[in-house]
Amino acid sequence: MSYYSSQKKPQLKNWIALLAIVTAIVLIKVYSGDKNPQPTMADLKPPSDAESSKSGSLTGISDSTRFSMDLPKHEPAQQAKAQNVTEQLTAVPPAPAQGTNGLESNDLIKKAAQYLSESPAKVIEARDYLNSALSTSLSSAQRKQAMNMLSDLSQKWLFSKTVRAGDKLSSTYKVAPGDTLVALGKQYKVPYEIIMQINNVRNPGELRAGDTIKVVDGPFNAKINRLSYTLDLYLQKTYVCSFPVGLGKEGRETPTGLWLVKLGGKLISPTWTDPDTGKTYEAESPDYPLGSRWIGLTGIKGNAKDRNGFALHGTKDNSSIGKSSSRGCIRMIDKDILLMYSLMMPGFSNVEVAD
Repeated sequence: MSYYSSQKKPQLKNWIALLAIVTAIVLIKVYSGDKNPQPTMADLKPPSDAESSKSGSLTGISDSTRFSMDLPKHEPAQQAKAQNVTEQLTAVPPAPAQGTNGLESNDLIKKAAQYLSESPAKVIEARDYLNSALSTSLSSAQRKQAMNMLSDLSQKWLFSKTVRAGDKLSSTYKVAPGDTLVALGKQYKVPYEIIMQINNVRNPGELRAGDTIKVVDGPFNAKINRLSYTLDLYLQKTYVCSFPVGLGKEGRETPTGLWLVKLGGKLISPTWTDPDTGKTYEAESPDYPLGSRWIGLTGIKGNAKDRNGFALHGTKDNSSIGKSSSRGCIRMIDKDILLMYSLMMPGFSNVEVAD
């Protein structure tokens, strides 16, 4: 019994020593990792010369939250009303097409498909043919096909870091000393957030003189159809994708006409007072109705002219999308308004509302 115990004690000590070493290594890795955590999007700060705002403020923009790039397919919220959508929106028409009859339109789509089947695919040529097709006489099925193809292509030519040959809507830019993302955004008529997103810039301080980045030539514009409850997004006159929206209820209909994104009108969860009840809602209120973003509009043409107090904004009530239930504003699903907030440029981006 004495011999067995004397042999086992050294072995036990060895195991204890080994366990202590492994534990020490694990603790070192854990604590050293805590001292230098990986940055998250919540840690991002806006450029130093950006217009600043606090949650609920009425001035400026100061958020770099990443938005979803999962663009929706073109599906009007009310299919029964969707047949009359496209003919009546005229403020931002697609680029001129080669023909206006159905056969030529179908040929444009076929030609685009051929470009995409080549190796490598000719994305810009396909995009331009499909965009031209939208200005021609298409059946509802053809229009839906062209829009869905364009939405898919936008992931390749727009929402990526790649600049494709022949693209007149994007280019490379060599950063000069003193350049800032905000200044570049103003130069190209787009918010700085989209420049950050497509170049995978997580912090504005990462921008360095001599870097080559991708820029897009704005502005982005939108067309809203009240019959289909659909917002079509364009970069200049090139179709990008569509979103479902909610609109004004009876007696508070969303005014038709042309709107401009208001200078200083992009807000993050602003405090809002109900004009009917006088009740004030803070962003933290459980029944806060505005969602995470507000894009203020000012009317410049048609029934919208000189009208104010209207906006694109998010909502916590997704069941109101595709319906007429707001006080006149244009409601969007919150993940969609995050994307729109990062694309619409105050003083440049237009929003047309039509039947």
